Amino acid sequence: MTTTQLVWLRNDLRLDDNPALYLAQQQGDIEVVFVACPGQWLQHDEAAAKQGLKADSVKDIQQQLAAKGIPLHLLETDMFADVPTLLRDFCQEHAFSAIWFNQETPLDERRRDQAVVDTFAEAGIACHALETDLLVALPVLTQQDEPFKVFTPYYRRWLQILQDTQRAPYPEPEKQGKQLNVDWQQPDWSGDYRDDIWPAAEDKIREKLDKFCQKRLKAYSERRDFPAEPATSLLSPYLSLGRIGPRRLLAAIQYHCGAQKMHWQDNVWLQELAWRDFYRQLLLHFPRLSMEKPFKPETDQVVWADNEDGFKAWCEGQTGFPIVDAAMRQLKQTGWMHNRLRMITASFLSKLLLIDWRRGEQFFMQHLIDGEFAANNGGWQWSASTGCDAAPYFRVFNPTRQSERFDPEGEFIRRFVPELKDLSNKQIHDPSDEQRAKLGYPPPVIDYKPARKHAIEAFADLKNN
Repeated sequence: MTTTQLVWLRNDLRLDDNPALYLAQQQGDIEVVFVACPGQWLQHDEAAAKQGLKADSVKDIQQQLAAKGIPLHLLETDMFADVPTLLRDFCQEHAFSAIWFNQETPLDERRRDQAVVDTFAEAGIACHALETDLLVALPVLTQQDEPFKVFTPYYRRWLQILQDTQRAPYPEPEKQGKQLNVDWQQPDWSGDYRDDIWPAAEDKIREKLDKFCQKRLKAYSERRDFPAEPATSLLSPYLSLGRIGPRRLLAAIQYHCGAQKMHWQDNVWLQELAWRDFYRQLLLHFPRLSMEKPFKPETDQVVWADNEDGFKAWCEGQTGFPIVDAAMRQLKQTGWMHNRLRMITASFLSKLLLIDWRRGEQFFMQHLIDGEFAANNGGWQWSASTGCDAAPYFRVFNPTRQSERFDPEGEFIRRFVPELKDLSNKQIHDPSDEQRAKLGYPPPVIDYKPARKHAIEAFADLKNN
């Protein structure tokens, strides 16, 4: 009887700090499988850029594994529903003794995983579904054993649990045979992405992490909101695909905070990883979030505007608000958007244009190289005041004030709205009608003050009903 274990990789595309790979190899030799589901990815609005990075990541992993004598098998089926029988048949054909995988949190993925567990139980094949790939995978609950609905108390409890349960990153799998030859063929579902910004190789990702920690970690909390500055890590596309593990990030934070005489527990970048856990755990506690439903049920009564012209202007970066347009053009040109700008553009669409947040959520997913359902849904619901720990309904970002505050020299705007590049630092945030006409830049699609008033009234009505 063979003792070869099969490890199924999904959005945990890495060798380092991968529980399933490490624990499976403790039981015997391993082989690895990746199942492409292009139809499902399309249904989930996955961006072409993300699929391109995913394809190159699988290629990188296949080559790394081959050097260790570990085969990686590529299977393809259209939808998640087909995966359980495909994997069962594959295991039976190759006489694998067990399958191992790290669980995921969105509803469709959980249903797929449960179907795999059930199918393998019926077939009499061992199935090891490991805990979700979070820094704190244990449920983070209040003293009443209920899920937290506000981030700050969640974070305090999360930090306590983390300090009690933290572990070092899992080692890479050991070499287990002769080097294999691999013949990679780029899959049909691959797309174009900015590989000059996001190289797919795992060693390059580790370099990116170390460089960020050495040069930017200390000033991160002060500089992270300024989109013209290279102050953020740009690691989010790797996190969304699991190209880098959460324990590896924690280890880097702890090491570099120690070297720079800082307390790692107070680190603002660590807090971003807590937000990642928070939004993912919400999906486990509140399945309606995976069903296009708002966290706050009463906000389903908001009457959203039917404003196709406004939506089109927002999508194309032609709203007449320079910071909004610069952000939307950054998204379309790079497949990524700075986090402060995600809040500004989402507030603009859902509050000032009063367009259903779900349309913006979908557009972001279709274009973001780091599109990840839990974080994208959480961010949009926060901005639209429909979500857990959301911005209060009367908070409506003034895009011009945000622009003056976070891009004071207009440097970011000049980069992505070049038609405004010759305006002064003051004029660039809100050009005059004459300047707009001369430079071919559109007039504002809304008048801020009445639009803000209208949005607040739309939400205030819910309180009165």
